[in-house]
Amino acid sequence: MLVLGRSQVEALLDMDALIDGLGPAMVDLSEGRASVPDRVAAMVHERDGFLAAMPAFVPSAGVLMTKLVSLFPHNAGTPLPTHQALVAVFDPETGAPRALLDGTAITAARTAAASALSARLLARDDATVLAVLGTGVQARTHAHALCRVRPVRHIRVAGRDAVRAGVLAEELGAALSAEVVAVPSYAEALDGADLVAAATHSVDPVVRRAWLTPGAHITSVGFNRGGREVDDATVADALVCVESRRAVLAPFPAGSNDLLFPIRDGVITADHIHAELGELLNGSRPGRRSPDEITLYKSVGVAVQDAAAAALVIDAAREQAVGDDIPLY
Repeated sequence: MLVLGRSQVEALLDMDALIDGLGPAMVDLSEGRASVPDRVAAMVHERDGFLAAMPAFVPSAGVLMTKLVSLFPHNAGTPLPTHQALVAVFDPETGAPRALLDGTAITAARTAAASALSARLLARDDATVLAVLGTGVQARTHAHALCRVRPVRHIRVAGRDAVRAGVLAEELGAALSAEVVAVPSYAEALDGADLVAAATHSVDPVVRRAWLTPGAHITSVGFNRGGREVDDATVADALVCVESRRAVLAPFPAGSNDLLFPIRDGVITADHIHAELGELLNGSRPGRRSPDEITLYKSVGVAVQDAAAAALVIDAAREQAVGDDIPLY
């Protein structure tokens, strides 16, 4: 069995290849070829945390796998990430275990890559101003990924902690070909932004309709069991796209309060969800309808994305002779 640690996975996983590679997996999901049962989770209530299992079989990637991912929000601001994971890959012909990968790097990369794919499909071609809401791992990876699909020239970073926002802005400014500044509020970050990357653990919405510029594309990946990132007015006005209707409308630990709350309150119905990414890719649903339309990609994360990423990592590891082969029997 091939074993790969976090630094190896990070070195092997190419973001451009991942953005492209997610497409066939998302089409498999939307067209019913992928097998992706609902995720399940064991709760650790005293830490507001949980451990979830996310299995999938993705024919286009030739991958049978499961991810075990923990979410412990109180790790924020510590050396440990809030999301930590392992990915176990099995032979789809025999069921034999074939690889064990660090899943923390895969989770960070595939989440941002899917947001970048949504931006490629829905954002305006002339989007140059990016608002990054949040200061953690996902905020960082989203900035890098979104700059690969649109000509971003200006980035504004906002978060609950001004010091962390400043540190992230300085880091991104040194790494990206864009002017990056930290701003004191989410409203200031959103003012005039063409692209929005929301990656927070906020209970109260950090994306509000009154703060948005016409034509903005929003990617929202944040999760809080007691709240949401995006307000009702934004959801109601936006062209809403998701990875999977089933996943986003499922109860905890799979669904999204950003959509479940306005459905519960009668603001929208489930039919307001316009498309899955796979439906945009296969042409069964149209994308943006006008330059001023607000578009929203709400992500909950689906295992086909982890499978596509794992396939790329394993192929690269075999080509480059990276990793340890551990006998199990």
